[in-house]
Amino acid sequence: MLYLVGTPIGNLDDISPRACEILRSADVIACEDTRVTGILLSSLGITGKRLIAYHEHNKAASGNGILDMLKSGLTVAQVSDAGMPAISDPGADLASLASANDIEVSVIPGPSAVTAALSVSGLDTRYFHFEGFLPSEGSSRRTRLKALTLIGETIVLYEAPHRLRKLLDELVDTGFGDRRIALCRELTKRYEEVLRMTVNESVEYYKANEPRGEFCLCLEPLEQKKCVGGAGAGDPMKLIELLKEKGMSSKDISVVVSEYTGMNKKEAYKAASEM
Repeated sequence: MLYLVGTPIGNLDDISPRACEILRSADVIACEDTRVTGILLSSLGITGKRLIAYHEHNKAASGNGILDMLKSGLTVAQVSDAGMPAISDPGADLASLASANDIEVSVIPGPSAVTAALSVSGLDTRYFHFEGFLPSEGSSRRTRLKALTLIGETIVLYEAPHRLRKLLDELVDTGFGDRRIALCRELTKRYEEVLRMTVNESVEYYKANEPRGEFCLCLEPLEQKKCVGGAGAGDPMKLIELLKEKGMSSKDISVVVSEYTGMNKKEAYKAASEM
């Protein structure tokens, strides 16, 4: 059995009793950083656990080793450094690998920076698009930034403090300058802070203030007319083609096309996948 276990994003008291129980009973704990998880386990009074590093840089080799353990009947708990595994985390690959090999996968829900930030953002939370970390540089980053202009719902981004100013400047250049943004950092920790302003105002704020801590940003989308630019908005196939050229995934395309043209999501997804 593979358990995906949610762990605190800051305050250690946020861990659930069920998560503690699974971590105590698991034969092996797969984690991003054994030192970080070791501190968590120590605070919970859990000792003597076998910890295996499983992260973006070793997931291929480490994943196969963990799969062998699962096949032998061991119980593995997978955790990220903070929050829910598989959300901007290689835990998704491990869950997929286990499922493909008929290993049962169960989730122990816990804290998530995404939902925590959305809840305090003051923005529309009925629908949202989780982008996570953008590609660090190059054409793939520019493609994703352009794709954000086509999203018609609140956008959630992760960013490191040393790259925050660059991202805010890029959002202004992409047309988001007058959009509202909630800049959430250190959530549930002692110095938790949520700043609500426009993107233009945030650029000026961080010229005078040094960004500190990991950020979760909730961004107001562009207006509908700006999102689709008018061209092809009434023709589903033309819009699908346009979004495909922008580098959007078939899943995201199905959402946008359905919202702006009324086309069935499944049909839009099929058309985008086949194009």
